[in-house]
Amino acid sequence: MVQGILILVIFFAFAALMMTKKMQTIIALPLMGILIALVAGVPLISNNPETYTIANNVLEQGAMRLSSAIAGLVFGSFFGQVLNRVGIVKGIIKKAAELAGDKPLIIALVLYVAASVIFAGSNGLGMVILVGTIIIPIMLTAGISPFASASILLLANTTGGTLNVSGLAMYVDLFNLDIQKILSTNLLIMVPMIVAYLAFILYHVKGKSILKKSWAMPTGDGARGQKNVNPLALLSPIVPVVLVFTMNLSIVPAVIIGIAVALLLTLPRKPLQVISASFVEGLKDVAGAMGLMIGIGILLNAVMAPQVATIIQPVIKMIIPTSPIAYVLIFTVLAPLALYRGPMNMWGLGSGIGAILVASGMNPMAAMVALRVEGMVQGTCDPTNTHNVWSADFTKTEVNDLTKGTILWTVAAVIVSLTIASFQFF
Repeated sequence: MVQGILILVIFFAFAALMMTKKMQTIIALPLMGILIALVAGVPLISNNPETYTIANNVLEQGAMRLSSAIAGLVFGSFFGQVLNRVGIVKGIIKKAAELAGDKPLIIALVLYVAASVIFAGSNGLGMVILVGTIIIPIMLTAGISPFASASILLLANTTGGTLNVSGLAMYVDLFNLDIQKILSTNLLIMVPMIVAYLAFILYHVKGKSILKKSWAMPTGDGARGQKNVNPLALLSPIVPVVLVFTMNLSIVPAVIIGIAVALLLTLPRKPLQVISASFVEGLKDVAGAMGLMIGIGILLNAVMAPQVATIIQPVIKMIIPTSPIAYVLIFTVLAPLALYRGPMNMWGLGSGIGAILVASGMNPMAAMVALRVEGMVQGTCDPTNTHNVWSADFTKTEVNDLTKGTILWTVAAVIVSLTIASFQFF
């Protein structure tokens, strides 16, 4: 009982530290894992190789636990850099702007779709900044408000991120599920999300043209993005998604084929230079996320230790939903806890909670869907996200206004997705 109380105190104490920004998540997660293991009585070291120890199992194996997810993250970022350097990203946005004409509502809708396609290929902070610096000025010039322009970028980032196969690698490792099973839930997650986000755009963007201001567009890098791109190349961001879904390919080879397709359809002058520079820049973009994944792996192995599981599982079993109604109610109520690096945030305590739920007997598919839809709230609304902070700063909008303005729409999508999932998995 005492150990269980102490473990809960550690959970909530570190959640508070992360939510109040008193401690960085990249430091808090591994430290929390070590403390939980110590409280549960996991030995530091042992001469018996079969003994579960902090040194070997929590730290060494935990640091490597999400290695395949880290590889997917790296190659996803690599792909995004290639798409940028060969002009595909700007080509998609240019084509979208041409199709939209001068009608603000059409501009908003088309740029939302175009940005979502781009983010399906890569959606790290670097790509958000790249896309945002192009599409936000277009929307502002058309008379769309700074709040709506920034929000549409965030909505597109979440929509595309749901399709991004490199981001799904983490769920493969955490829930021990086949990537095909995870992809099979995309429709029940994406359809409510897209409907809610289209409703948001219709509500916040006026239909008539009101040209309010011009905005200095950022200049490109020399010839990059200036030449006309092969129209077929504009479909490159979704190539890995199609390959994984239709041919059962793993994430890394699917992304490599996507890179090859992008290069073949654009034929850059110095392809080897594009590849090497893209890989290096891609690594830089995801260095922080890689560090977080190492910390998450350490936390996962700590909470999955036999000693910890013995203490925590009886408590978790009491709150695991056993009916469709309970499933929807519990995870809807918990959805706001994905904000501020809270306990339902997959890039924080949520990963540990997901592992505990499955270890305690919850259907892995139900747990996976619940955490994926909670990720909608985190991805779109969390004011601690670097892409939210950048979007607010770029449009001179208060970051918490973005949270307040998008959360109800996102939670509505969460409720619908959870309701559909509850009938499938209960």
